[in-house]
Amino acid sequence: MLWLTLAWLLLSAFSIAFRLPAIQWFALGDTDDNMRMMQVRALLNGQDWFDLRNYRMNPPEGANIHWSHLVDLPLAAIILITKPFVGGMMAEKIAIAIGPLIPLLVAFLGIGATVRRLVHPHAWILAIILFVPQGMMGMFLPTRIDHHGWQLALLAVNLAGLTDPKRARGGLTVGLATAASLAIGLEMLIFLAIAGAQIVLRWVWDDGDVRRMRAYGLSLAGGVSFFFLTFASEANWVARCDALTPVWLSVMIIAGAFVTVLSYLPLRTPAQRLGAAAVAGAVIVGGFALVWPQCLGRPEQVSPELERLWLKNITEARPIYKQQWVSFLPNIFLPLLGLAGTIWALMRARAGAQAGIWISLAFMSLLSCLMLVWQTRAGPAAQMVSLAGAVWLAWVVLGNIMASRFMLVRVFGSVAAFLLLSGIALQVAVVFGPTGEVTPFRKKVNRANARCGSLPLLAPIAKLPKATILTFVDLGPRLITVTHHDAISGPYHRNEEAILDLHKAWRGTPDDALAMARKHKATLLLICPDSAESTVYAAESPKGFYKQLADGKVPTWLEPVALPKSSPFRLWQIKPDAP
Repeated sequence: MLWLTLAWLLLSAFSIAFRLPAIQWFALGDTDDNMRMMQVRALLNGQDWFDLRNYRMNPPEGANIHWSHLVDLPLAAIILITKPFVGGMMAEKIAIAIGPLIPLLVAFLGIGATVRRLVHPHAWILAIILFVPQGMMGMFLPTRIDHHGWQLALLAVNLAGLTDPKRARGGLTVGLATAASLAIGLEMLIFLAIAGAQIVLRWVWDDGDVRRMRAYGLSLAGGVSFFFLTFASEANWVARCDALTPVWLSVMIIAGAFVTVLSYLPLRTPAQRLGAAAVAGAVIVGGFALVWPQCLGRPEQVSPELERLWLKNITEARPIYKQQWVSFLPNIFLPLLGLAGTIWALMRARAGAQAGIWISLAFMSLLSCLMLVWQTRAGPAAQMVSLAGAVWLAWVVLGNIMASRFMLVRVFGSVAAFLLLSGIALQVAVVFGPTGEVTPFRKKVNRANARCGSLPLLAPIAKLPKATILTFVDLGPRLITVTHHDAISGPYHRNEEAILDLHKAWRGTPDDALAMARKHKATLLLICPDSAESTVYAAESPKGFYKQLADGKVPTWLEPVALPKSSPFRLWQIKPDAP
């Protein structure tokens, strides 16, 4: 553990140095990172612990944010500790630099424990080497303060619990990690459910695993109860499907109770245990369908209109086969490698002591590959789940190569195998090969996306008197984070009416836009041409209000506001006396 921690410290230092310009310019990566900072600020400014609405969006009602404060606590602690010495702005920069590296250590400890048990005591070195080049590493880089890093770290802890030879400790680890992950968000729900199912199935096969299952059931039920009572916002005390609400709280408590009860029943044979587990599972699933039928579909529960206008255009929500090759190949490579490794390891283990563990990992690896076919956003989790199998495969292949009696094979073979198995060779091929070519249109969009979030380029807008600004959905979180202005909405599905209002404004007529501005008391209107969101409006509503503005057809109720010539923005004052 000491050497692993030292490796984490070295990698953390390199990551901070690598991301130093982004830290200096407070370049938070995406909308959720900006909203996370706003949530931390609200907490530190004294907003009620159980009120997670953001009142800088859609004022005065505010925007309903379905997260919890669990991820906010490390960031808030760093700011509180450093602020007296360096001031508020620098304290926030320190927080966005160090904050994401804390779950990285947790992830390293989790995956390190897993591969030490399954592969070799020194296999953690190879695990870190394979970890760093993957896309999941991006979730832990400085400025990436959103909750995905913590969810991946807790998934790694889950895997460590599944492989723990001390059964009670392993069950406790999985139960508490599952509860904490659910308190953060539901993105890992399927993986967490599979981990729980694997614990039950291992008990079915071997009743000696009863202590792991009992500890899992008790810690799951107790853990979700604790996290719900401690962290669930007022908005999450109603029956919603997208967070740890009474819906999932009841499911997890009942599941934990069933698992605990099963562990005490005198079931002597695998058939008896399988039958009892099947009945319990059927009751849980059937009860969920009867009591919460509204949650059988998409957890966001958005209307067909919002699905059509907004949700379908979110890139990460699309299947991986609909992505460009430059993102398809790096995302799927490690999951496929890990699946091959777990199957090979399972064949080698057969009926050995580790067979049950490898069955669990093989099933989760297969599931992760299938989930990528559903949504690209499953990529980092699929990579985390597959890492142990990939490490086993790489360890065996490299070991065989290094055992060769030919020096050339040992030297060049090991280098070639490492480049191939780590995915580095694939990434180089994608970047420099024909599939890595970026079209002029994509270059223009990428440049606009970067400039639209730039702190210096937003500074002239920040100097204007405070106002509510009608702008793009994706620009809202960045705008409220680095200026004193308010926005109408951000990309958060619970605020359906506000999101639809913005889409109707940009896609509709100038009169529609004015009506939405008046509805939300907006006095400024801001666009950033060529940004990703603007291209959707231009493509899907070629006669809409945004396209008219982009083409220079400005209605009389807008008065231009001067910005520097280098600005990517176009800004107008909405005339107060406009009809």
